[in-house]
Amino acid sequence: MPLGAGQKVLGDDTVGPLLDKLVTRSIAATPKMRLAEGLTPPTNKWFSGLVFGDTPMAVFPYPLSFQQTATGFDTGLPTVTGTENTVFGEAVTQVSADLGADSAIVSAYDSVSVTIEYLSGSRILGHVTIAEGSPLVSYTAARAGSVTLNGSIDTSGSDGTLTVSGQKWSVATSDATIAGPEVTLQKGGSLTLFPVPEGTSATDLTALQKAAASPLTGVTTTYASTSAGQKTKLAYRTAASTTKAPGSTLVVPLPHQGADASAGCTSASYAGLYGTTPLCISSGLSFTTPTIAATSSLDLTKVSSSNKAALKSQLEVDVKLLPTFATDTYYGGKSLYRAAMLLQLARELGDDASEKTLTTALTTQIDKWMEPGGCTTRAQECFVYDAKLKTIVGLANSFGSEEDNDHHFHYGYFLYAAGVVAQSTPSLAAKWAPVMNLLAADIATNTGDGSGKYFPDTRVYDPYFSHSWASGYSPFADGNNQESSSEAVNAWTGLALWAKASGDTALEGEANWLLSGETASALAYYVNPSLDEPQFDGFSHDLVSLNWGGKRDYATWFSAAPSAIIGIQLIPMSPVSTYLGSSAGGGASHIKKLVAAALTGGADETLIDYVLMYESLAGKNAAASALAAAKKLPSTAIDNGNSRTYLLAYIMAQEAGA
Repeated sequence: MPLGAGQKVLGDDTVGPLLDKLVTRSIAATPKMRLAEGLTPPTNKWFSGLVFGDTPMAVFPYPLSFQQTATGFDTGLPTVTGTENTVFGEAVTQVSADLGADSAIVSAYDSVSVTIEYLSGSRILGHVTIAEGSPLVSYTAARAGSVTLNGSIDTSGSDGTLTVSGQKWSVATSDATIAGPEVTLQKGGSLTLFPVPEGTSATDLTALQKAAASPLTGVTTTYASTSAGQKTKLAYRTAASTTKAPGSTLVVPLPHQGADASAGCTSASYAGLYGTTPLCISSGLSFTTPTIAATSSLDLTKVSSSNKAALKSQLEVDVKLLPTFATDTYYGGKSLYRAAMLLQLARELGDDASEKTLTTALTTQIDKWMEPGGCTTRAQECFVYDAKLKTIVGLANSFGSEEDNDHHFHYGYFLYAAGVVAQSTPSLAAKWAPVMNLLAADIATNTGDGSGKYFPDTRVYDPYFSHSWASGYSPFADGNNQESSSEAVNAWTGLALWAKASGDTALEGEANWLLSGETASALAYYVNPSLDEPQFDGFSHDLVSLNWGGKRDYATWFSAAPSAIIGIQLIPMSPVSTYLGSSAGGGASHIKKLVAAALTGGADETLIDYVLMYESLAGKNAAASALAAAKKLPSTAIDNGNSRTYLLAYIMAQEAGA
């Protein structure tokens, strides 16, 4: 069922009463926000850097860069260059627009677009709208006035053009006059800019300018489950759009969206940070990503009896030595996930004693986390609602979670564990729902129109890129970023498992859409990126581990070890992670290449257990080799979100099924 026809996922009517019972507290200083009154703070968006912090940061409405200035804005078409470990597409100033403003705030936004209100004192001068997948920068005057550009505008054609630093830009206007560098606008008049691709003919330019004439106003996202997969539709609205006649504008499909994402694609294209993309005349983008089934079970049916016996023995050891659950939101979630995977194996192996022990331990620990008033009596293993940032935060936070960093990574582990434990016990799902649904809402509320007052719609997920953004405030010159694509996949897997266990079909439908999109982008831009085009020359790796709005890195936030750089795209290797072995993931040859690269780090083999699990996806012989290495792996080399039992079971399942 598509989102849009009156359907809401975890809307205000659901979450409002739940929040009434949760402790409300801000545990970190609220940053300066350039945001219109009444808007929910848009953390974890591609444009968050415009809103938060003392100074607005550059943002990247692909394929452009955009920066606030003291009196207006700068925009440009980044030039992409490759170095050994980084591909750069930094913000560049080509067109500068002086609007006569002395301040600006974000006055409207959705998941793909943002509108900025420019003021002089208390007088509103006008609004600029920018959006991912649109090459347009659209300014609409709220009162009569002028805009001064940084060069004389050539008006010899049907619309104007401006060439700066070798890049030609189209300058389209309505209810305006042009004289040299100055555009004088009547109230309601507009100025729309876009970079003209190199080699564009005069005839094509006329068609492009006609499509760009109406200023962009926003983007509507809908999704639906189809027999072909999960379909995403992005409708780009302009001032001339109506429900019956959406009209045409300019759109730029990304490579993972496929050749049929948009009609009206021209021969013109942009060589961008994520590949060379066509410039299309259309009312939007529509694409389908393969549906990924959310499961927490390994297929152990073909595993030999001797290997199953070995797993049962190791399971008894791991259950006996079950570590104390961590108390912060990241490691606490991972420790719950680790135990939940042992529980799932106990069920599959028929170990009733271990199943009982693990169920009791997990239930007791999740019970503690799920107490709505827990933070009134303790400083850990509990959640509060920050009413200023409109977010759920663990009182014992980690990795900047008090600033909305990484919430989908953290809460995905909680949702996963709860989904596993409660999958056949509706009473547990009902018991945990008051707080667990708030964790789900924090990352996945979806009203369809941004009308929720408690959480922003799909806080972290970007439907244009089909992946999430991890930084809450995005205080970076290179835009927002995400490192662990696999933990994002795990978040949506956990969301789907919880939705199924709690009987929320609307949430499950959304989770399936999020999971399919995140998986597709993980393969296309992280694990098996296409880097053969000239702009990537100089980059010397077969994987990108950290994607930003304005650059792409072979690096991590925490380790320089190759095994960590590759492993952060694998963790936690849940049963869903077989997507990594698909043809879209590069298949066996690509896996072997990355495994070989991961093993070049010498003594530092951070996350090496996940690398061995990944190796097992390359075929029977590779799985046998990985199993032999895993059996010899010291306990200190096994990640705290993993266990030897699950490590061995995963590899054995791949070997038996190959």
